[in-house]
Amino acid sequence: MIIKDENFLKYIENITGSKSLCLAKWYNATIWLGSGMTTSCHHPPAHKVDLEGVKNNPKLLHNTPEKKEHRKQMQQGIRPKGCEYCWKIEDMGPDYISDRVYKSKIYTDKELWDADLPADNDVNLRTLEIAFDRTCNFACSYCNPAFSTTWAKDIKDNGAYQNLISDGRNHFTHAHDSSQLYNVSEVNPYVEAFFKWWETDLHRTLTELRVTGGEPLMSADLWRLIEWFKDNVDKSQTTLAINSNLGGKKELIDKLIEAKTHLPSLDVYTSNESVDTHAEYIRDGLDYMQWYKNLVRLIEAGINTHVMCTVNALCLRTLPTLLRQLTDLRSMHGSNTAIFSLNILRFPSFQSPLVLPPHLRNVAAARLSIFLKSRKDMLHEFEIGQVTRLITYLQEVEKPHSDAFELPKLRHDFKQFYTQYDIRRNKNFPKTFPELAEWYKSL
Repeated sequence: MIIKDENFLKYIENITGSKSLCLAKWYNATIWLGSGMTTSCHHPPAHKVDLEGVKNNPKLLHNTPEKKEHRKQMQQGIRPKGCEYCWKIEDMGPDYISDRVYKSKIYTDKELWDADLPADNDVNLRTLEIAFDRTCNFACSYCNPAFSTTWAKDIKDNGAYQNLISDGRNHFTHAHDSSQLYNVSEVNPYVEAFFKWWETDLHRTLTELRVTGGEPLMSADLWRLIEWFKDNVDKSQTTLAINSNLGGKKELIDKLIEAKTHLPSLDVYTSNESVDTHAEYIRDGLDYMQWYKNLVRLIEAGINTHVMCTVNALCLRTLPTLLRQLTDLRSMHGSNTAIFSLNILRFPSFQSPLVLPPHLRNVAAARLSIFLKSRKDMLHEFEIGQVTRLITYLQEVEKPHSDAFELPKLRHDFKQFYTQYDIRRNKNFPKTFPELAEWYKSL
């Protein structure tokens, strides 16, 4: 039975009796092996995995006491605070689809029923995202040193960003050395725990393993994993998915395409949310045409491609242009080509699209509405839902999240950050974003 997205939360409630249950808490995880941190998806804050415990039981990479407590709350219909991204979307009204739907409907009815088992059980993962380390050749404006060695080098070379008052998480004040506890030459016990779990259980239970970073194509452990597939043909049917900025040299893209022949299935998820100079400003290190050509190369090689758009204050002007380019590729190469997702940025809050004045947000919403009307027949149901959600978000929501600072402080930090970003990265905000220049100058 196929349940429509708008009816799926009621379906969960009918089966489990809970109005807050999300199957990602049971069957999905993101784990940063460089720092030993984990979470259930990309919305809740990450927390630490016990190092000594995981040496004896690698399943603790996912089944932490925090997650078990959140499972218990969800079974009781309580909303865990860390999941407020979805609660905010759901509170906009029944017509708006939260990620709780998309992160739950991919699992089976049996897995939904099994979510009623004791909350402190160790659960076998079905989908997993891991980062082996933070090595990365980009330093995107909305990223930070915790996820990029290039960002860390910026901080080490130039010092902390100054006069930011709303950055409660201190994204830009230090090099986040705790995010990479072990050097490349050292044995990382979290990585070893992953491979122990992978070789015993995970390769049988996972439907998808996604490797992120940093830039995973630069990680030796990714290629170690691919070698396992080469040496164990037909032993696992797990789909391997890789998050890549697609900024690598031709030889690295060639190696990725060649790896496809040794894998049950390969998906590549890449990030972008704008085009040309806008994209290159936001995603420092990007050559837009190189990115686009590499994306086309993967498509022509028969690799499933997905584009993750981090919706921030600077991408709105050319986001519809990017989405048109992606749907143009789809018209040439098939409906499952260049599938996109729109992930609304919440942290750092001062880069949220909500820092923009209402008239600019309304213009952006109107442009997205024109795109949606003109290309609706080419979009998947969830893509239509995400574009519709973003339009309403821009028009109606006033605060990025419950703990965000007041708008004047966010705008203060917006100006402070990009003024310093321009100097450090040899960029020019007013020249790159002339439609924002007058407002930017007034801050």
